[in-house]
Amino acid sequence: MMAEPVPHWPGRMIGSVYVRSTREGPGRQAVFVHGLAGSATNWTDLMDELKDTVTGHAIDLPGAGFSPAPSDGDYTVAGHARAVTELMEHTGPAHLFGNSLGGAIAVRVAATRPDLVRSLTLVSPALPDLLPRYGPVRVAAAAIPVLGEWVASKLSLVPAEQRINASMAMVWANTGSVHPVRLRDAIDELRRRDDLPYAGEAMIASARGIVAEYFRRGEDNLWRQAAKVKAPTLIVHGRHDRLVRPAMAAKAYRTFPQVRLVLLPTAGHVAMMEMPQVVAAEARRLISETRLGNAPLAS
Repeated sequence: MMAEPVPHWPGRMIGSVYVRSTREGPGRQAVFVHGLAGSATNWTDLMDELKDTVTGHAIDLPGAGFSPAPSDGDYTVAGHARAVTELMEHTGPAHLFGNSLGGAIAVRVAATRPDLVRSLTLVSPALPDLLPRYGPVRVAAAAIPVLGEWVASKLSLVPAEQRINASMAMVWANTGSVHPVRLRDAIDELRRRDDLPYAGEAMIASARGIVAEYFRRGEDNLWRQAAKVKAPTLIVHGRHDRLVRPAMAAKAYRTFPQVRLVLLPTAGHVAMMEMPQVVAAEARRLISETRLGNAPLAS
């Protein structure tokens, strides 16, 4: 029988976003950034594993989770990166984590505000890939004007249970390992978001934001940004990732100045949820290697 999972961490508004934090403990801070269609609760179990190493703060990106829609309507990667940067200006320099879209956002933050990032841990980061898998192709289709809105309207008619099961089948290597409590939490959260007037727009516009990054050229291209990252970096891929090709680790190894790669043979796209103990061990090693403290969260 599966052990009962820890409750999701309590949250509060910090500036314009909702943030879930572990109890105040270690002086070192960490900030966690979720992926497309995710929320701060994606990090609950990893934050629990790391609570004696860092004080963790998981953001609901603008328009996601309990965060309201951004006042300027900006759901681009740059717009989300500003929200993360504003949070880190509250926490002080922190160890930054990102998954999928959150990984792309974290790269932009680390490249543009190196003073705020002590280390960078990326779990299946959604960096531009010329050979995207089926999942990203579906995201691209949903991002097409008019078609995206039509897809969203049709999906809203599908019961929340079916949508959550389909989503988990895409991002988990083995859905049988999803705890029933976590499954129920996800279904309840989706039902809540179905009643929010901006939920569909937030999803579609954020999808368009990450698709735009695949075609960006010049100094703002995410791979060029990755080459500028000064913080020591850990990149974790799951061999059974259906969204991001683990083969992209080779390009990451050539691009990030200080990087260590970890391939998990039994994980999918959300290794921090599938095997938090393993990811925590790797992150803890990286954090200990930095040997840098940082400021407590400002009230």
